[in-house]
Amino acid sequence: MFTRIVKMKFSEANIPTFVANFETIKEKIRSFNGCEYLELYQDKNDHTIFFTYSRWKDTQSLEAYRNSELFKGVWATTKPMFTEKAQAWSVDTLHTLD
Repeated sequence: MFTRIVKMKFSEANIPTFVANFETIKEKIRSFNGCEYLELYQDKNDHTIFFTYSRWKDTQSLEAYRNSELFKGVWATTKPMFTEKAQAWSVDTLHTLD
């Protein structure tokens, strides 16, 4: 399992549209085969910056999602709203403290 973090920056005008769209698709993303966790964060200091934080069973699961019609639709809707190119990281958990 690994975590995928995606940073996105939007214009103020597009924030309500992005959040509303996320509300309609979040369950579909979360229920995609291999997605084990999904959250959306908003930066405390710059509210135009959002992050998705998702955990995936394996790299193949993420790649299957990225090649799916679901992702293509999500990306086609979301990408035009960016004010900067999205940044993404795939990271492994080294330690967890509960």
